[in-house]
Amino acid sequence: MLVHGLYLYGAIGFFFAIPFVVKGVQRIDEEAVGAGWGFRVLIVPGSVAFWPMLLKRWLGGQRTPPEERNPHQ
Repeated sequence: MLVHGLYLYGAIGFFFAIPFVVKGVQRIDEEAVGAGWGFRVLIVPGSVAFWPMLLKRWLGGQRTPPEERNPHQ
């Protein structure tokens, strides 16, 4: 059952990554605007793995990555 859950997570992530790499990444990160296809291919595995966090940021309309606020800066 765990393996089926991982397959499902990966499948959802893969189907999320396609539109995210094409349109979504430039909406949540201003540095990605105008990035080429090489960059987009490189971020596909991370998009598949971290799709819940990226979906939350994409739907939430957060434009820039959050600033790190901890005592180790």
